[in-house]
Amino acid sequence: MIRFECNEKPVDASAFPAHTTLLEWLRLTGQVGTKEGCAEGDCGACTVLLTEAGGRTRAVNSCLVLLPQIHGRAVVTVEGLAEGTTLHPAQEAMVACLGSQCGYCTPGFVCAIAEACHRTDLDADWKLEDQIAGNLCRCTGYRPIRDALVRVAGTAPDDAVGRASRAAPPTEAPVVHQEFSAPLTLPEAWEAVEAGARVVAGSTDVGLEVTQRHRRFARVLDVGRIEALQGIVAIPGGWSLGAAVPLSDVEAWSEREVPVLHRMLRYFGARQIKHRATLGGNLCTASPIGDLAPVLLALDAVLVVAGRAGERRVPVSAWFTAYRQTAMADGELLVRAEIPDPGAARLGAYKVSRRRELDISAVSAAFRLVEDRGVVVLARLAFGGVAATPIRLPAVEDQLVGSPWTEDAAEQAATAVGGLLRPLDDHRASAAYRTLVAANLVRGFYRETADLAFRPLPPRHSGTVIP
Repeated sequence: MIRFECNEKPVDASAFPAHTTLLEWLRLTGQVGTKEGCAEGDCGACTVLLTEAGGRTRAVNSCLVLLPQIHGRAVVTVEGLAEGTTLHPAQEAMVACLGSQCGYCTPGFVCAIAEACHRTDLDADWKLEDQIAGNLCRCTGYRPIRDALVRVAGTAPDDAVGRASRAAPPTEAPVVHQEFSAPLTLPEAWEAVEAGARVVAGSTDVGLEVTQRHRRFARVLDVGRIEALQGIVAIPGGWSLGAAVPLSDVEAWSEREVPVLHRMLRYFGARQIKHRATLGGNLCTASPIGDLAPVLLALDAVLVVAGRAGERRVPVSAWFTAYRQTAMADGELLVRAEIPDPGAARLGAYKVSRRRELDISAVSAAFRLVEDRGVVVLARLAFGGVAATPIRLPAVEDQLVGSPWTEDAAEQAATAVGGLLRPLDDHRASAAYRTLVAANLVRGFYRETADLAFRPLPPRHSGTVIP
């Protein structure tokens, strides 16, 4: 069964196969204002607004949302924003600011800006930029579109988005449709895992297998509605983050609590991607260029997995066992990550990519140094993109311990990093380039933190290095 609201009208889409994407369904049913560009979450042409249980509305890429995932929820597309002949404020602003030429990208931009109308946290320029970073325009350029965004951000109009938010059910409903299931409890999920179901949360990765590789799975388990995988709570000495928490929520929370994590998430991907992607998905995909892993390695995070036999704790340093493989056993699910409070430490996180926004890392890194009376007593140097898995370099860490954090010590560490790494050549970067960049990030970390008295820079000032 797949029932939801689309533009404030009830819909029964139960006749459609489980692998149908929301974008496909919209266009097959004549709602073609939503465009298909890349079908992989890069262009933003397919952006729509999705209201979840509890009333949270997010701009998402409809090309990556499987239709059963929106059961019980509400969708607003560009067709549903205007009130009769009266344009939505986001549409009016695009017209007034001359933000559209060919018009292909315009529906996606309008929906992204409509989300911004209902945001109350757009208190920094980078947040405005982040709001539309996942939408591409080849004609107008971003200045007039950004002007339209600024004009209406935070105005909270009485529109279909607000009405959907107010009418949303307070709690989630389970989903069972053909080979797709989205249970509410872990015991139900374990049954599907044991039956060999493909696990999804936000489907930003698995969705690509459907749209780009045309994969069809015998059984799909969506863990995004399981309460045990939700929430961010304080625990003794740190925080517990549910594996199914969207990364946009982690980003908002970490801005104050764990700035080094926030800094990496700022350039992790588009807002539409971060609204769907989850902490657990990024870790379980186990990509060697997954940007969260270096930060969690540097922070000595612990991952908690659970199966019918109970819970067990796995240090993130032992999580990645081989290329795209983890320490999770058959029948288990990642439940949460526990992140210690880094306290008084020198911290840095870096993502090196060809574009600042919405790009895949060539190299990523995160560093943490703890000192006592001017001497390093703990060092963590973690990298992504330089091996088959995200890695730490214990030999270099041990070399730093016992010495003051000086330019000399940093240079010796950078030289050691360059000597230890043996990355692969691929289409994103050569091995020589990756090795040089990794060593230079250590040098840059010293320059950034030498006189900061343990205060990491905010993400606006440095987070992505553009070669």
